[in-house]
Amino acid sequence: MKERESLWDHYLKKGMSRRSFVKGCVALTSLMGLSTDMVGKVVEAAEKTPLPVVVWIHGHECTGCDESFIRSGSPLTSDLVLNEIALEYDHLLSAGCGEPFEAHLDATIQKYYGKYILAVEGATTTKDGGVYCMSGGHTFSHLLKKASAGACAVVAYGSCAAYGGIQAAKPNPTASSGIGSFVSGKPVVNVPGCPPIPEVMTGVIMHLALFGQLPPLDSEGRPKQFYGNRIHDTCYRRPFFDAGMFAETFDDKGAKAGWCLYKLGCRGPETYNSCGNLRWFQGMSYPIQSGAPCIGCSNKHFWDEDPLLERMPKYAPVGNVDKIGAVAAGAMAVGVAAHAVVSIAQKNMKEAKELENKKE
Repeated sequence: MKERESLWDHYLKKGMSRRSFVKGCVALTSLMGLSTDMVGKVVEAAEKTPLPVVVWIHGHECTGCDESFIRSGSPLTSDLVLNEIALEYDHLLSAGCGEPFEAHLDATIQKYYGKYILAVEGATTTKDGGVYCMSGGHTFSHLLKKASAGACAVVAYGSCAAYGGIQAAKPNPTASSGIGSFVSGKPVVNVPGCPPIPEVMTGVIMHLALFGQLPPLDSEGRPKQFYGNRIHDTCYRRPFFDAGMFAETFDDKGAKAGWCLYKLGCRGPETYNSCGNLRWFQGMSYPIQSGAPCIGCSNKHFWDEDPLLERMPKYAPVGNVDKIGAVAAGAMAVGVAAHAVVSIAQKNMKEAKELENKKE
C-alpha cells in the first residue's frame, strides 16, 4: 500500500458516481449494526478517513474464521479486501510466502507502527515455551506480542482467539488460551463464534476503519450491536418454547413440525450472538433453522459441555420448562375467559345504546 486513501477516493478513481458512494455508505451503516440516523456520519467518515492497514495473523486454529470471512455477502470479501481495507499480511489470502513474506510483515509493522489494525485468529499456546504453535520460525506468542505492540487495536476473531476454543478444551494438553493475556496496553475486540458470522467479522473491522474507535462493547469485550441479544430472544421457534411445545427426539413429530429444541440441548437461552438475525450464507439459514440445537459456540468453554447436547438444567434461569406449557395454557385460558367477559359487556352496552337511540 503506497498511500492511504479514503473510500471516497477509491470511488472517484474508478469513476463511480456520488449516488453509488452514498448507497454504499447506507449499506455499510446497516452492516455495522448502526441506526439510519448514523448514515451522515458514515458518509463523512468514508469521505475523509484513510482506509486502514490490516495485519492478520494465525495461531492455534483451523482457519475456519478465514473461511467464514471470505464468504461475506455484504460487503463481498473481494470488495472489502481490494477496496475498503489494505490487507498487508494474511497466510490464507496473501500470494506471498516464506522469508520475503515475513520480511514484508516486519516492514509493514515498522511503516505503520501505531496505525494498523491487528486481526488475530487462533489461540496461543504456552506449554513447553509455546513450541506447539510456530509461525515464521518463532512461537506464535512471540509473533502476537510483536504484532500487537504496534497495532492501534486488536480484533480477536473466533472463540479460539477470544477464549482458547477447542485447543483449550479439557485436558488442554498444549496449555492454550485466548490472546487477552498476551496483549498489553491495546484495546481488544472479541468476536467469538466457531466460526463467527461473516458479516459480523466485516462489520467490526469496518467500524474500526471508518470511525477509528472501538464499537460499543459489553462486559466480555464483544460488540453490543452483534452480541446484544440471546439466540433465544431472536429465535423463530420461541413461540413454541413459550407454549411449552418441545421436540423430545430429533425425529419425532415435534422436531418435524419445527417445535422448540430446548430439551434436545439447545443453548440458545444462554448464548449471545446474531445467528437469529443475520443467519449464515447471506441470510439463508442457521443451525436451529436446520433442525440442530444451538451449541453455544460463542460462549466460553463451550467445548467442555459434556455431553455437548445435554439438556440444560431443569431449573435454569428461564424457569422449569416442564411447567411452562401448563402455565402458558392456564394463562391462555384466563385470557380467553377475560376476553369473553369483555366482549359480552361490550355487546350489552352496544345493544343498550341502540335501544336508547330508538326510543329517542
